[in-house]
Amino acid sequence: MKNYIFLFTFLLVAAFCTAQDADKVIGVVINSADDTPLESVNIVNLNQVIGTSTNSKGEFKISAKANDTLHFSYLGFKSIKVRVTNDWLKFGSSKIELTELALALEEVVVNQLKLTGYLEVDVMQVPEVNKNYRYSISGLPSTGYEAGKPTAVTKILGSIFNPADFLYRMFGKKPNELRKLKKMKQDDEIRNLLASRFDREMLTVLLQVDRVDLDEIVSQCNYSKGFIQTANDLQILDAISECYEEYKLLSRGRSKRL
Repeated sequence: MKNYIFLFTFLLVAAFCTAQDADKVIGVVINSADDTPLESVNIVNLNQVIGTSTNSKGEFKISAKANDTLHFSYLGFKSIKVRVTNDWLKFGSSKIELTELALALEEVVVNQLKLTGYLEVDVMQVPEVNKNYRYSISGLPSTGYEAGKPTAVTKILGSIFNPADFLYRMFGKKPNELRKLKKMKQDDEIRNLLASRFDREMLTVLLQVDRVDLDEIVSQCNYSKGFIQTANDLQILDAISECYEEYKLLSRGRSKRL
């Protein structure tokens, strides 16, 4: 009798463990050129908006369901998307190959300043430093808008009193992508991945927008050109999320007045 109880318990535990891993896929990422494992490859489930990275052996495990799409990216290698299949979920580990990119360094031109000794003349040769300012709007919970000094006031007034057509076109027609914003902000692994990136690739893939449109969104949200050029992907994500929350608040305010 004890043997039957032990066997039943063993089968029950095995079934439970199998069920726990039924929604996960495992694999190893390698360099297609020499089959060496790649460590710290960024992996994101685009459907569930969760992420992970490979370990020192190139191995990974991530939650996924059949037909989910996994995005693999690694510095110096071509990014790829892989569809999760029932066979992958059922039979275990899969080998993912990444192809190395040929990178070319851009030419850097150094201009030497020739000082004359006359302060008025020499000051004119010094490149102008781009100064950015943040402006707060009464009634909004955030720290406000960042913008260049010449057009900051007009942009802020426009964002309040105009219909914000561009934001509506970008935000209003992509509710699924906007829901991903919240998931991206909640997933620590995603945030850690974005904090170390400056290429905007993961953001464009997750939000399903082009790089040009992504920069335009941040620009229309009154963030300066300097911020857009220097911010990491996590800062851009937070900027878009903050802008959208303010846009919704302003839209509700207009609806009540109407």
